Amino acid sequence: MSTPALEITNLHAWYGESHILHDVNLRVNQGEVVTILGRNGAGRTTTMRAIMGLTGARTGSIKINGVEAIKLPTHKIAHLGVGYCPEERGIFASLSAEENLLLPPSVSATEKGMSIAEIYRMFPNLEERKSSQGTRLSGGEQQMLAVARILRTGAKLLLLDEISEGLAPVIVQALARMIMTLRADGYTIVMVEQNFRFAAPLADRFYVMEHGQIVETFAASELTAKMPVLNELLGV
Repeated sequence: MSTPALEITNLHAWYGESHILHDVNLRVNQGEVVTILGRNGAGRTTTMRAIMGLTGARTGSIKINGVEAIKLPTHKIAHLGVGYCPEERGIFASLSAEENLLLPPSVSATEKGMSIAEIYRMFPNLEERKSSQGTRLSGGEQQMLAVARILRTGAKLLLLDEISEGLAPVIVQALARMIMTLRADGYTIVMVEQNFRFAAPLADRFYVMEHGQIVETFAASELTAKMPVLNELLGV
């Protein structure tokens, strides 16, 4: 069996004195799309931040392509080929859309990031708005730009936090097409999603979090059978 793209074992994480993650175990195989579901405050975003070394203390194991990352600083974790798209997006407001795309450095010694031309083929809206300042882009365009920026780095493991939140249906559909394209191109994707209807058709497997713990895990093929449990846990 090939080395998992991401393997989390017995992970605990804290913000100051607050113990947020409790013994989280999670595995993502190469080329998979995995979605972490859960209500707000369940620990999903903290899991993403813990992978990147952006929480307080962490214990346990986080292996990225077989490399132990639990004690590494954030920039070295990124250089293991990880791209993180946080909920707050972090667009440089004073720069144009294209200038934002020209900023990211490569994080991989072996993988080339997408070219600007490839980005524009995937996101035609961004080409139309390439000279517009970050602040003048719509919420959907900013979200596309935030995702496009990590595709420029050569990262093949993508951590996407609530990328569909609050966006128009047409933008959500474009993001869904993007995820299907990236999976077909061999990317590995971990998504945190509140929007179950967006995540359900895209993911190969699901993890459900509650109170900082994984309480359910199942494959896409089991989704119908698991709907009563999901209704109870998520109110979907």
